[in-house]
Amino acid sequence: MCSICGLDCCKECSRREECGGCQKVDGHPFGGTCIAAECIKRGGQEEFLKLKDTLISEFHALGIEGLEVKELHLLNGFFVNLEYPLANGQSVKLLEDKKIYLGNQIERPGSDRCYGIVADESYLLVCEYGCNGTDPEIIIYKSAILCDAFGMNSGK
Repeated sequence: MCSICGLDCCKECSRREECGGCQKVDGHPFGGTCIAAECIKRGGQEEFLKLKDTLISEFHALGIEGLEVKELHLLNGFFVNLEYPLANGQSVKLLEDKKIYLGNQIERPGSDRCYGIVADESYLLVCEYGCNGTDPEIIIYKSAILCDAFGMNSGK
C-alpha cells in the first residue's frame, strides 16, 4: 500500500510514477495536497469518514434536482479541472491540477448530461457537462460550511 488513506488510490493513478505515491510524498502528490491524507493525518480514518458524510450532506442541502450523492471518491485535480466559459467570452478553471479532491460524476435523470461534483476543505463545486466533460457549465461554486467543524482553512 502506498497511500495514507488506505484506499490505495495511488495504485489506480495513471501518473503514479511521476508523483511517487502518497506515502513517499507525505500526502502532497504532484506538489499539491490530498484532502484525504490531510484529514487522516489530523484526525484519523474516523475523521475522514465524517468529512465525507458532511460533504455529502452539504451537496444534498443545495437542493439541486436530480443530484443524489451516495459516495465521494478521491479525484486528481488535473482530471476534474474543467475550463468553464464565462458570459464575457473568457474561460476559467476553478480547481488546482495538483490537488486531490473528493467528488463524483452523477448522471442526470432523463438527460445525456452529468453532474460533476467536487469538494475540498474550502469549496463545493457542482457543474454539468456532456460526454467526456464537453460543454461544462457551473451550477454552483460556493464556500463549504464544514471548514470550522474540521479545523480546516476556510480560504478566507
